[in-house]
Amino acid sequence: MEIKELLKPEVMLLDLQATDKDAAITEMVQSLVKYGYVTDFDAFKAGIWARENQTSTGLGEGIAMPHSKNAAVVEPVVLFARSRAGVDYAALDGAPVHLFFMIAAPEGANDTHLEALANLSKFLLQDGFTEKLSAAATPREITRLFDLSALTETKTLENAAHFIVAVTACTTGIAHTYMAEEALKKTAAELGIGIKVETNGARGVDNQLTASDIEKADGVLVAADKKVAMARFAGKSLLLKPVAAAIREPQALIEETVAAKMPVYAADSNEAESVSADEKESLGKAFYKHLMGGVSAMLPFVVGGGILIALAFLIDQSLGVPHSALSSLGVYHPIAAYFKNIGVVAFSFMLPVLAGFIANSIADKPGLVAGFVAGSMASSGLAFGKLDHGALSASAIPSGFLGALVGGFLAGGVILVLRKLFKNLPKSLDGIKAILLYPLLGAFVTGFLMLFINIPMGAVNQGLSDFLKGLSGSSALILGLVVGGMMAIDMGGPINKAAYIFATGTLASTVATGGSVVMAAVMAGGMVPPLATFVATLLFRTKFSQEERNAGLTNIVLGLSFITEGAIPFGAADPARAIPSFMVGAAVAGGLTGALGIKLMAPHGGVFVLALSNHPLSYLLFILVGAVMSGIIFGTLKRTK
Repeated sequence: MEIKELLKPEVMLLDLQATDKDAAITEMVQSLVKYGYVTDFDAFKAGIWARENQTSTGLGEGIAMPHSKNAAVVEPVVLFARSRAGVDYAALDGAPVHLFFMIAAPEGANDTHLEALANLSKFLLQDGFTEKLSAAATPREITRLFDLSALTETKTLENAAHFIVAVTACTTGIAHTYMAEEALKKTAAELGIGIKVETNGARGVDNQLTASDIEKADGVLVAADKKVAMARFAGKSLLLKPVAAAIREPQALIEETVAAKMPVYAADSNEAESVSADEKESLGKAFYKHLMGGVSAMLPFVVGGGILIALAFLIDQSLGVPHSALSSLGVYHPIAAYFKNIGVVAFSFMLPVLAGFIANSIADKPGLVAGFVAGSMASSGLAFGKLDHGALSASAIPSGFLGALVGGFLAGGVILVLRKLFKNLPKSLDGIKAILLYPLLGAFVTGFLMLFINIPMGAVNQGLSDFLKGLSGSSALILGLVVGGMMAIDMGGPINKAAYIFATGTLASTVATGGSVVMAAVMAGGMVPPLATFVATLLFRTKFSQEERNAGLTNIVLGLSFITEGAIPFGAADPARAIPSFMVGAAVAGGLTGALGIKLMAPHGGVFVLALSNHPLSYLLFILVGAVMSGIIFGTLKRTK
């Protein structure tokens, strides 16, 4: 599939009216929706913004490639838009953007469109091509410019006096990956330097570097924003940069790589080394990245197991359980017992998976074994003084979610230390390190340290559990206010995730007693922002565009489904008014939920799991109260367009 087949004349915008980033995205998405290529405006726009929040797709030189692989896309399409005045798009070079290529790809689509998109960067880097795009008068003229027969291929000059190898990779693997590839190849050809560029894109690894390529290279350049295989570069001078740097300053990067003055990369050849391109990653960012590595792997177990257990209680309640057998609630009827036992099995993996994948994020695969050991010990409460079977069953205190979290970071650190200790072992023993030494010593050292860690962490977990069980009145109200408000601050960002992770961590100790007040408050707070946008667009119609009113209508479904991200476009467009408004209603909903002692056994689902709470009608009422309050505040503060 050629790029000209994806450029649809009807969706092109040759005179984009927007002057700021959000308005430009809105105008382009609106065109895709109008002509049926996108079915859900809000969902697709949220996907575009999710990508922009990672790194701006304003690539510099007046070009931007916003893109999203999204369930709302009907078929692959590239929308071309042109702004005569230029748009302040927060481009990588700080200059206004005049030419836009919005790439829409369906979820689960094959890779034919990715090949065409890779070719797009080749056209854009041709001398004088952007000037032709700016001068074209009709959509037909623009489509004709993307004729492969007129494309001049860049020679890589692999037999030149100097030769380097490079790897490019961006988080989504669509635009930046291939733009960086072409920028490096074009600049290398101009400098008379040979180059081979491997791309790690959405369609997989293309033009893969061989051992021979790496061996003869003067240096290695890795321009990547996601994990790439690194062990193969051991012993080579290596320059590590974000993918955007290869687009902005390819000549400087190539010259630095050729000079081979960078540190020599050291890695064990059998290890699945990986790297993030942020060379100066802060401690906070590193912690959050590793934590989310564990949480994202854990959540399916929490959601699946938690809802199955909750359904077991619901089944028993529906079928009836004698008062004398209330202690057997959830397993009294055979069908309920099936649900609960399966759910308990799934739920029991929560802590080992959390710790294991935190360690995996820190130290790659060697960290998994040590991390799973740490998580399992946190779950069992194994500690000094409680090592025998009788003591375990009688007095062991699990350290729970917090213990597994600490254990995961501990396990990753242990593996990193072991790597340094075994760094100078002969290469003939590399296989033994990965198969024997890391699993054996990693599990033993981590397990030994967890015997100490579990003592204080178990006490903290027990105290937290007792606190949550005793929540009532003012204490539950305050906690509900705090966690509910946190859900609306960044609507899916780190603060929102911190509140959600804390809530899911409370389920393990409360699901047997009817669920978690914190989980109920968090879900209530998270449902408020998207519902509030509907209320605001309904009651203050003249202050919102037709497109915003349509988005508000869509947010009914997203809000009721506990998808807070539906409110992101409103928050991004007017953060000073929207976010405080959302926080007020979310905090009120969470606070009222806590004050009444509403509990929830399910970690997700929105209104579809209301029946799993102890006061479903009151719970729904509090959510609506928060949504109406936020909507009225937002609509009142909103300026008339």
